[in-house]
Amino acid sequence: MDLTLSTITLLLLLSASQGGVLGATFTFVNRCPFMVWPGTLANAGSPRLDSTGFELPTDTSRSILAPTGWSGRFWGRTGCDETGSGSLSCLTGDCGSGTVECNGLGAAPPATLAEFTLGNGGGQDFYDVSLVDGYNLPMLVEGRGGSGMCASTGCSADLNQQCPTELRVGQGEACKSACEAFGSPEYCCSGAYSSPVTCRPSLYSEMFKAACPRSYSYAYDDKTSTFTCTGADYSITFCPSSPSQKTTSPTPVTGSTTTANPTTNPATTSPPDQGSLGVTGGVAFAYTGAGSGSMSEPGYENGGGGSYLADGTYLAGLAMGGASTGPESLSAIGNAVVALCVMMMVSLSHVFL
Repeated sequence: MDLTLSTITLLLLLSASQGGVLGATFTFVNRCPFMVWPGTLANAGSPRLDSTGFELPTDTSRSILAPTGWSGRFWGRTGCDETGSGSLSCLTGDCGSGTVECNGLGAAPPATLAEFTLGNGGGQDFYDVSLVDGYNLPMLVEGRGGSGMCASTGCSADLNQQCPTELRVGQGEACKSACEAFGSPEYCCSGAYSSPVTCRPSLYSEMFKAACPRSYSYAYDDKTSTFTCTGADYSITFCPSSPSQKTTSPTPVTGSTTTANPTTNPATTSPPDQGSLGVTGGVAFAYTGAGSGSMSEPGYENGGGGSYLADGTYLAGLAMGGASTGPESLSAIGNAVVALCVMMMVSLSHVFL
């Protein structure tokens, strides 16, 4: 009997050492200067994890084990507080359960999402960070101990500070997607636009893509936004570039699940070609007339078809095919008015003379 138990224990340890055969450990790290309430949601056919929501104070971490083949999503809730009735309510990412545990309910948009599908029998894991449902927190996903590409992904930029007025939530707590803000089929990739051929990137999704090149910016943004790894554990870091937290190691939070310190400091590593654009308030969006553009510093720039300040609702009109009313257009109108006035004065002078 003792030999049998020893054999079983040895087999389990050997299985665990084969790189995630028993599943994957997700370690959540909070580098934000405020409390975050992570939420978890399993897809249909996958079991609920040990926790569907918990508190994560600044500079702490917590780990949860997911079984092989599991698929689902994670996100961070912010501004959570108990109401007078004792029910928990959050400013962003609220799952509507009224408690810290989300109990099978998903995030209300806008929310930054980390999505995973773990492989079966040593197969590949698929993962991404999605802004399709909007954005509320910077997020970084890193694989540890796996084989394959295992690239980091996420959005380290603070899009709340770069969000156009027409997409902004409240005082800048979150940034809506164009689908959530306008509900148009072309933005939501629905109806006649429900295929990769008919649903193309919008000015808004391209703005998100410019700030966060590795994140999903719209529904069919697959080629540069989905990543694979085999047999890895994963860290999910909120506010990975928070300067006030870079020199400290996260403290594990005790709970009903296993806790552990990440083996690396996520705050000191960021995905290539990512980071804040250094733009606060409104942003300037370079529009070339061909459906593509790039982010630039605030202000009006020359060349390349013109760049228009997007801190108001002008970007919405432009994206929806409205008439151009940018600075160049206004300048042209002004010149035309001046020329017309001069012509009228010349004509009147001939009459009176």
